[in-house]
Amino acid sequence: MKYYVGIDLGGTNIVAGVVDENYNIVAKASTKTNCPRPEKEIADDMAKMALQAVENAGLAIDQIEWIGIGTPGIANSETGIIEYSNNLGFKNTPMVKYISEVIDKPVFIENDANAAAYGEYVAGAAKGAKNAVCITLGTGVGGGIIVDGKIYSGSNFAGAEIGHTVIEVDGAQCSCGRKGCFEAYSSATGLIRMTNEAIAEHPESLMAKMSEKAKVTARTSFDAMRDGDECAKVIVDKYIKYLAAGITNTINIFQPDVLCIGGGVCNEGDALLLPMKAIVEKEVYTRDSEKNTKIVIAELGNDAGIIGAAFLGRANA
Repeated sequence: MKYYVGIDLGGTNIVAGVVDENYNIVAKASTKTNCPRPEKEIADDMAKMALQAVENAGLAIDQIEWIGIGTPGIANSETGIIEYSNNLGFKNTPMVKYISEVIDKPVFIENDANAAAYGEYVAGAAKGAKNAVCITLGTGVGGGIIVDGKIYSGSNFAGAEIGHTVIEVDGAQCSCGRKGCFEAYSSATGLIRMTNEAIAEHPESLMAKMSEKAKVTARTSFDAMRDGDECAKVIVDKYIKYLAAGITNTINIFQPDVLCIGGGVCNEGDALLLPMKAIVEKEVYTRDSEKNTKIVIAELGNDAGIIGAAFLGRANA
């Protein structure tokens, strides 16, 4: 049996997992990212979690084939440098070098959304597809594109930044510097912002009463909508409309066999998926085609990034 380590570097958590050749996660280790702080400190914690995951799996580091890293931002898979990550505050960070100095194994790096997409491609909702796009709705909106079985990252390793395409000109400020980005409206962060704005405007709403008892999350508007709050329904409908716009744009550009969406917001299930798919089916350019993109919920959840990162050695073969 062959084993690999996948590291999912996020703005909140660092998670490392040992994955076997059958795509099973054998063991994990995690710690808080604690941004902002020096990049070398974060790299050291990533190496520690990799070694801890190997120990938790009951293995020795010599039994590991390689280490793969999924990171937010522009990850140059040739140089091993994270050229830019607005969510982590990294610029020209030699991450592969940092990890290699601690662990003497081949190390591969890729954008985290690309890694998650590759995970879904090899072992999840996009398995068997020739061309696939995966969109992750989390703190931001991540995009990963698989073309003919290969990760597409563009000529400068910044491809698939679907979240930073504009769907509302001069709209809400995005952390990337633009206004009106898909990410600013369809991420969990964007949904929370719109929910808080509605609560401020409608203090009589059920959402406002819920916010007095608990912190507003991406679930607040959906929960209040299910309890009959009309104000919440407006926010949910607005969110789904923006999400459908971004997904329709993506399908019109790539026309993949499968488009899978993941992230915590997708836990809403049919309340999110059915109305969103209905809008996309009406608006997509190929609406009259016999073969249209299949829209599905990602299957691997938070494990997609770990599994995809673990198999980056194969993706780069």
